[in-house]
Amino acid sequence: MARLRIGSRGSQLALWQANHISALLREQGHEVELEIIKTTGDKITDVALAKVGTKGMFTKEIEEALAAGRVDLAVHSLKDLPTALPPGFEIAAITTRQNPRDVFLSVNYASIDELPNGAKVGTSSLRRQAQLKAVRPDLDIFPLRGNVDTRIRKLEEGQYDAIILAAAGLFRLGKTELVKQVIDEDLMCPAAGQGALGIEIREGDVAMRNLLAFLDDAASRATTTCERALLNKLGGGCQVPIGAFAEADGNVLRLTAICARPDGTEVIREIQTGNDPVELGERAGETILRRGGDQILRDVYSTTAVVPSEP
Repeated sequence: MARLRIGSRGSQLALWQANHISALLREQGHEVELEIIKTTGDKITDVALAKVGTKGMFTKEIEEALAAGRVDLAVHSLKDLPTALPPGFEIAAITTRQNPRDVFLSVNYASIDELPNGAKVGTSSLRRQAQLKAVRPDLDIFPLRGNVDTRIRKLEEGQYDAIILAAAGLFRLGKTELVKQVIDEDLMCPAAGQGALGIEIREGDVAMRNLLAFLDDAASRATTTCERALLNKLGGGCQVPIGAFAEADGNVLRLTAICARPDGTEVIREIQTGNDPVELGERAGETILRRGGDQILRDVYSTTAVVPSEP
């Protein structure tokens, strides 16, 4: 059996993910080592992600280790992987997906609807901010950085009335005590690939691809490929609120997608179905562009999105 070296970020959630994959590989009889790699996104902890706007900010240094042969595979949150990988890399497996939705956490309030006027809500995502402001323009949205424990601690200390996080990470870490609402995708469309893990390898490494094939989940591969095709069509990054959520019903995919202004004053929502993941994602993306998404994208990229300071 193989001796495998996994590259991973060092956050609590990243280590859970890497150790989860390690355990599955060990069950196959492989010897596994873990190398923790600090990425650009880990080093910049006092600036809102939308202000950084660097593609691959959570993956670049790990890919460098992969290219240099220091590690054999990398475990990522799929939503952190750019839709177009740099030359020399491929996604060997996309794991069975955890719940891709966002969740509402609060000490005192049971749902978004129950928040009082002017409540302080923390989120690091312009996608979440835009959709919150669309339904509750009265809310004060503030950036929220740090690992899961840090974010929850800030909520418990009363710095925020509520925070919005991805369901998957909280469920994986078992930190669901303050989860009051799993937010329906019709209210808050998730990020493309949210809830799935992407296993990255060197391009053309057939032996490694075959070794990891058992981790590849067909449904997750289809839905996330569709979502990432939509994101790629729109050319989206951290600066633009774009959401994509695909579900499989047999051979039919149903894709819900949004493109919005950061202040929530305009949200373009599109729902389409199809059989081919890439074709569906690109078709829905083209429809959004025609419906005004192209103007939103031009406006957002021509200005620096306003991100308030932390409270």
